[in-house]
Amino acid sequence: MTATAAHLLEVTDATFAEEVLRSDIPVLVDFTAEWCPPCRMVAPVLGRLAEERAGALKVVSLDVDRNPETQAAYGVLSMPTLVLFRGGEPARSVVGAQPKRRLVEQLGLDEAP
Repeated sequence: MTATAAHLLEVTDATFAEEVLRSDIPVLVDFTAEWCPPCRMVAPVLGRLAEERAGALKVVSLDVDRNPETQAAYGVLSMPTLVLFRGGEPARSVVGAQPKRRLVEQLGLDEAP
């Protein structure tokens, strides 16, 4: 796993279970691709979210081109797709780039777990 922003980690098919499914805190997974312009637009928003909620929320990215197993396992067809995992299970998802306030609202990040 490598840091793609200050608090944003890159996960792979090999590290997904450990970093996401077994995490003690909620994990927001950004299913992304290098060729995706909206993905580049949402990356700074996710970096800020990761920094602001460090310790309470883990934000990671997964390149779908290099990690097709995880993409297929969760039926991700459009990029970016953001999936919030709680207790190892997908809880909510958002497709497409959104402003930070809207992402927080749609993913229920201000709600109690």
